[in-house]
Amino acid sequence: MKGAILALFLFLSLAIVLPGLALAETTAVQDLRRGMPATVDGMIERITDDDEFLLADETGSILVYIGPNPMPVRAGDRVRVSGAVDDDGPLEFYATEVTLPDGKVVPLPNRD
Repeated sequence: MKGAILALFLFLSLAIVLPGLALAETTAVQDLRRGMPATVDGMIERITDDDEFLLADETGSILVYIGPNPMPVRAGDRVRVSGAVDDDGPLEFYATEVTLPDGKVVPLPNRD
């Protein structure tokens, strides 16, 4: 019983300290579909523009658009990105927040 209580306490502690990491379920890049809200874990393969980067997981890669916000990542970073897949045009992920390798959550509030 003590073990179960301790496990619950640790889980809830993580949920409070790292909400983006503790509770968000992730979707594999290959499973993303147009218009779908999702959270994706992966590595930044490269920065492609001032407001875009290529994110890859074991299943594929996708272009991530961060809008007119400062670029919060560097090539090689392992991150978690939340947002939604664009519903038209080339397959692109519109990010609303990025969780950095250190657990810091960076909101991306600005949109064009």
